[in-house]
Amino acid sequence: MSAILKPDRRTLLKGGFSFGALAMLTGCDITDNEPAQRLLWNMSWWNDRVQGWLFNSSRLAPTYPESAVDRVFRYNAFYPEEPAPQLDAASYKLELSGSIRDRRPWRVDQLYQLPQTSQITRHVCVEGWSRIGKWSGCPLRIFLERVDADLTAKYVGFICADGYYTSIDMPTALTRKRSWPSPSRSRSCRASSATR
Repeated sequence: MSAILKPDRRTLLKGGFSFGALAMLTGCDITDNEPAQRLLWNMSWWNDRVQGWLFNSSRLAPTYPESAVDRVFRYNAFYPEEPAPQLDAASYKLELSGSIRDRRPWRVDQLYQLPQTSQITRHVCVEGWSRIGKWSGCPLRIFLERVDADLTAKYVGFICADGYYTSIDMPTALTRKRSWPSPSRSRSCRASSATR
């Protein structure tokens, strides 16, 4: 029977520092370094596989009653509403780019003519906070189908008027409950692009 190895403190610290240095690699500007790029692409590939394995389109986010909606809704950096960009609904246009056949910009009134739905779910932000809110708008799948987006693309990207950007994977975008928020209740996005 073999003995269980117990590493000493020095070995643990060395290993921890090595792992920490590797983790910090993602924050460095090493875009021209081939081995680092290969490592980052492999990590991204691994992350996509794990996410795909965990994703279940029939297991949707839990919904809540109207009484559970957070009336003071926190958002990124939690700055007052005054500095948030004010967009004029009469002149605002949603610009589209990426793997989309019909890239014509959309006006707000056109967005409201699409089928609308509402849901009350918890938004979990990458900044570490969460809030329950009521989300209304056109299901993203319907919008992507309407503009003839490449539904086999891996991601859908969003760039908002205040410079914030994010993306979601295409399987999540295509679930029946994922809504494209109405422009008056959310960050107004500049682009919705399906990317490979």
